[in-house]
Amino acid sequence: MTNGGAVPQLPSSPVEKDDEREEFVQLSRRPGDSTVSRADLQRDETVRRWGLVTPSATRIGWADSPDHDLSENIRRLHEERHPAMEGYSERAHRLEKLRLTHALCSSLELTPWQRDRAIGTMVDLDLTAFGSQRAIPKVALVVIRHVVDREREHHLGLHDDEWIAEQPPERLADLYEQFHSITDNEQFTALCDQHDLGVTNLNRLRRTLVDQLDEQGLHDAVYGRNPYRDPSLPDLIAGSSA
Repeated sequence: MTNGGAVPQLPSSPVEKDDEREEFVQLSRRPGDSTVSRADLQRDETVRRWGLVTPSATRIGWADSPDHDLSENIRRLHEERHPAMEGYSERAHRLEKLRLTHALCSSLELTPWQRDRAIGTMVDLDLTAFGSQRAIPKVALVVIRHVVDREREHHLGLHDDEWIAEQPPERLADLYEQFHSITDNEQFTALCDQHDLGVTNLNRLRRTLVDQLDEQGLHDAVYGRNPYRDPSLPDLIAGSSA
């Protein structure tokens, strides 16, 4: 008996403490206890984004009944005759050329200038002239080869036919020995093999590319840069000194 009449509480055993702790963890409602990890969330979103549940998930709208067809307005959307969808295929094709060319430039570790030159050529280039070899990765590799090799030729002066004709054979031999084509790069060769692009096709498609650059006026194309911009104007991306 105690003075207050209260029964003293005996200390809990270690087993009881573990059970209480486990129950507390399971029933905890503290901030962050029930959240999904960032990796699991991204993985789940990726699967749900690209996994089509049914073929109808790729269509817009439904018919009123199984016996009826889609309405004229919905059919115009599917056939890209609706004003909201006009030109979508051309825009998607342009973005695909930009995306794949940028990825190839990144894998080859090109300079920002070489990358912008290759992308600027690809986004406006008509690929129909390349026939059965008009796949975007193939043409992009041809464009990259042309841009990089042409820049290296300019650096050594090998682009000037009149100047080359005035040079002695020893000087020309030394210049051509200094020139290294991107086709000597192992990563570039591996990408060409991956896309079934041999040396013969690479050279033939480059000649086709040069003809198209002449016809379409894309020799000086640079993505994101205006060739007619006044050079006396200040740089738009320059930060303020304030």
